[in-house]
Amino acid sequence: MALRAKVLRKKAEKFELKKLQGPTVINERVSDLEPILQDAYDIRRPKQSDYESRRDLVLVFNEIAKEIYGYSKVTPVVVEFGSFLMDLFSPTSDLDLSVNFSINEVEFPREKKIQTLRKFAKKLYALQCKGHVSGVLPITTAKVPILKVVDRGTGVECDISVENRDGILKSQIIHLISSIDERFKKLSFLMKTWAKVQNINSSKDKTLNSLSIILLVAFHLQTRKPPILPPFSALFKDGADTATVKKSLPNFMNYGKSNKESVAELFVTLLIKLSSVENLWPKGLCVSTYDGSWTSKTWNSKVACISVEDFSDRSQNVARAVGQVQIKQIYECIKLSTRYVLSFMDGQIGGVQLKEFLFGHDGITTLRRIRTSNSHQIASLRNIPSQSNKRKRNRNKERQEGKKQVMPLDFLPTKRIASTQGWAGTSAGSLGQVEQPMSFEFGWMNKTRTTEGWREMPDDDTEYAMPCDPRNGQQPMDGWGGTQHSSTGGQRRVHAEGWGGTQERVAGGWGAEGWVRTREPVAGGWGGVHSEGQVGTRQPTAGGWGGRQNYFL
Repeated sequence: MALRAKVLRKKAEKFELKKLQGPTVINERVSDLEPILQDAYDIRRPKQSDYESRRDLVLVFNEIAKEIYGYSKVTPVVVEFGSFLMDLFSPTSDLDLSVNFSINEVEFPREKKIQTLRKFAKKLYALQCKGHVSGVLPITTAKVPILKVVDRGTGVECDISVENRDGILKSQIIHLISSIDERFKKLSFLMKTWAKVQNINSSKDKTLNSLSIILLVAFHLQTRKPPILPPFSALFKDGADTATVKKSLPNFMNYGKSNKESVAELFVTLLIKLSSVENLWPKGLCVSTYDGSWTSKTWNSKVACISVEDFSDRSQNVARAVGQVQIKQIYECIKLSTRYVLSFMDGQIGGVQLKEFLFGHDGITTLRRIRTSNSHQIASLRNIPSQSNKRKRNRNKERQEGKKQVMPLDFLPTKRIASTQGWAGTSAGSLGQVEQPMSFEFGWMNKTRTTEGWREMPDDDTEYAMPCDPRNGQQPMDGWGGTQHSSTGGQRRVHAEGWGGTQERVAGGWGAEGWVRTREPVAGGWGGVHSEGQVGTRQPTAGGWGGRQNYFL
């Protein structure tokens, strides 16, 4: 049974204050935590090449849209949203894309969205046969149907949806709010990285999605004394559209100026805030960034494991995916991380050990056990139970179970599993019938994908290109034959010459610029990251399926 908002608000504030008064949280060593967080932030922030490769991919998908629909008024525009648009992405983050057909807000039927994804899937299956992409995976049974694909040149996984106006709006609003105070952007990025390393940042696995984490950070900054961010309702006073919010921003640029808390202080107090309200979620406690305060909410007359109100649609809980078992896992991570931080501030462990536990090894976002010669220090971390071996055993068990579930599909030319080396005979799903969900392990990502498959055949007699293996004698469809040129003004554009263009067939890519003569097969994939030196010479950083090679004029 949910308690009233006023009662829950008082309880939450009381519990948080009690937690803060327990240990000496903000002591002289909090200043030592700041450079650790700053270092973790700097190392994991994307480089310029990461921005460029994602922009190239957006260009490439727009060219694919033109190949599918032709150059006409009905040709959709592919736009980015999510962490890339919010500028809260890391080099390993997915790229969220939306295929938009119009600028108005008319409702786009679900069946049309699925139809659109099928057309893109057909094209991408052909490109998968050529080695340009991998992991083409349509998921049409999700609340928001998506099409997954990995660019082999950059390793970037793309999640394609259709007319995802809501996702675009949220991303734009968060990006605008980030300009009010830089602490919001830094803390959001660090908390996302922390959650990813702790394996609690995946709605697919019934843990926290990225939007939930970002809104928890925003809420924490709204409820500091003095507050750092305003309630979102103040930003939406004259309207919740992007243009109106942008106009109102100058009124809030100095909003949190009187609060002098560092990112380190905010990081510690956020963990403590979350740990203090663990037992209040089942009573209806809800985060409201719209009001900038705790409130009470039920969803279809039921309380959620964690409630984080959607600021653009207050009837929705953006943390609805969190499960009963997973909420315990989330709180184990919160408590353990809090103990590690407090133990660092007490001088029991060093900064390197703390950073490795919270954010993984430098540049590696996988949870690893902390190694130290002072094992007695780790054992005395405020009665911290060891979780490392348990997590390792659980991950190994999951991998073994995943491998047992993998089954071949009868219509495929081979019965091998997809890998990062290109298509090896396993389909993303069945066109003709509903297949059982199947697990695919992509080696480089070290995680399992679940395929839903196509749920029905298209209404017309169109034959959809399925993955093929050229080594079995099948003739794959021609790859992308376009070239990319640099204009005299320095701007880049994609020039598409259609399938089977004037150049020799390529093995890896689109996204090359300045080619004036035929070239050897490339391995960079489409939209790959390149380092440019002398004019006319480019080398891809990520080899596709042909290894390294040079480009010659």
